[in-house]
Amino acid sequence: MDLFTRPLIVFVFSLLVLWLSVQIGTRVGTKLRPPREEERDDLGLVISSSLTLLALIIGFSFSMAVSRYDQRKNYEEEEANAIGTEYVRAGLLPAADAETVRQLLVQYLDHRLVFFTTRNQQELERINNETTKLQDQMWSVVEHAAAAQPTPIVGLVVSGMNDVLNRQGYTQAAWWNRIPTGAWSLMIALGVCCSVLVGYGAHHKKGLLFTVLPFLLAIAFFLIADIDSPRRGVIRVAPQNLISLSESLHKQYSLIH
Repeated sequence: MDLFTRPLIVFVFSLLVLWLSVQIGTRVGTKLRPPREEERDDLGLVISSSLTLLALIIGFSFSMAVSRYDQRKNYEEEEANAIGTEYVRAGLLPAADAETVRQLLVQYLDHRLVFFTTRNQQELERINNETTKLQDQMWSVVEHAAAAQPTPIVGLVVSGMNDVLNRQGYTQAAWWNRIPTGAWSLMIALGVCCSVLVGYGAHHKKGLLFTVLPFLLAIAFFLIADIDSPRRGVIRVAPQNLISLSESLHKQYSLIH
């Protein structure tokens, strides 16, 4: 599964494998068992059907990758809204608790920004550990306030903090939600079969045209892997809502202090 988190490796690997598959097909069609003329119509039908099936599988996989990308974007927006709402609701707590919660929320927001932007695995683990600690601290403050003053107003703050914690969990789940390895295996297997058939059924066994199909399929696989790789891909979720909220909260916090 780690292979499919590296789009560039997917492109190079698939291009090489598919090109070799075409060459194997041409070698079989040239030396081992050339297709007879009466078989060419049936062979063309098989090739067309195989390419159509491959196109459908690629289309479905691309749709899966795009839907997961949209899901990550939506959860980023929801997470920014939850943090911003809780920052406002924290003012309903006693002054000392409100100050603590808002300070922790600003730190928490900075950590969430790093989660969306970092590509370093060690830094990601560190950020996740510190995020968990901040979540425990924030919940401890609102829990203590709710125990000391169990009113509906304080309940709003507790509910808002619950949303903040839940949204982080939803975001993490969306980043773990990837195209299954089985779907990748099916696409690659179909791509190899189609490449072998195209090479086998070609009238002219030499030329640059044999690189067209492997190159196009490799680009399609690269694009799917890129969209499906939230941390290593070129197409990534930009945390615009969190950045905007961070700028706003830092300004408010600096004005107060």
